[in-house]
Amino acid sequence: MSLHVVVRHAAPRLDFAAELPEGEIVALVGPSGSGKTSLLRAIAGLLRPRQARIALGDAVWDDGSRHVPTRARPIGFVPQHYGLFPHLTALGNVETALLVLPAAERREKALRFLDAAHVADCAARWPRQLSGGQKQRVALARAIAREPRLLLLDEPFSAVDRATRKSLYVELRQLHAERPTTILLVTHDLDEAAQLAAHLVMIDAGRKVQAGPTASVLTRPASETAARLLDIPNIFSGRAEADALLWGPHRLRLAVAPSVQGNCRFVVLPQNVLLVRPDRPLGEHLDNVLDGRVRDTMQLGTEALVWIEPAGLPELQVQMRLPVRALERYRVEAGSCVKFCLRAAEIVLLGS
Repeated sequence: MSLHVVVRHAAPRLDFAAELPEGEIVALVGPSGSGKTSLLRAIAGLLRPRQARIALGDAVWDDGSRHVPTRARPIGFVPQHYGLFPHLTALGNVETALLVLPAAERREKALRFLDAAHVADCAARWPRQLSGGQKQRVALARAIAREPRLLLLDEPFSAVDRATRKSLYVELRQLHAERPTTILLVTHDLDEAAQLAAHLVMIDAGRKVQAGPTASVLTRPASETAARLLDIPNIFSGRAEADALLWGPHRLRLAVAPSVQGNCRFVVLPQNVLLVRPDRPLGEHLDNVLDGRVRDTMQLGTEALVWIEPAGLPELQVQMRLPVRALERYRVEAGSCVKFCLRAAEIVLLGS
């Protein structure tokens, strides 16, 4: 039962269309101001678009002739700052999602959902007495108490520290495994999307840029816009031929013949730029081996960024990621000469 979303609106600007899979955690990723929250509000019924078709399976929530109000949509919603009622305890907040039930049953069920969110011991506390992580868990307990078919999370982890965020990731994954509802998670954090979501949708200026399985989108951008949103630094110009890519004086082998020949743009992820070890002979498993000179290095914990000037392309730099120990072992430092490999399977030609 997929979530079908077509939304067109003037202010905020939205021109979005996508089909989101059922029963998965789907991440909606884009920069600030890209329309993520507005799109989530439209799905929730809190924003009525100029033109829309929003449907979960056969149930149409929005189209040209009808608009189902938020209260009648089988959704749970966690806004950015949790939206807890300050005059109610944690238990009282969760009970607001269960007002159709008798008081005793409502209390029992609310306690059960607080327990599922690992904050049952906070039931009698007021929101001002809760930490950021506890507020997030209470808001999540309230959202799932309705037993929704669709759970909407608007940057739910942005206000908590890194350690709390990691534990919340684990808890959300466990919760989803126990209750495999469809979850739409809005985030600007690609690492968060990679850890949580099976499906990823990138949005920019209110438009869908690319959508698909998370691993595929993160490693195989379909366009230069997608590559830039993914913050991939290695974006270059070349010329595609029947079986190769011409890049300055270099002829790079491709794993798959290009669908369109001629001038093109391509990317290689920094982690897919391989250092050719000087203590090993070149093997058949290495292709597109190039000479280069190290421009600079930067250590980031146990990992290092290395910028290499390819031979014959002095105006360009290729970024590589290496373990810090490799810098020291192979004497990779500014000014040193190295050989590096751009494997054919990792060269991604970009569409327009």
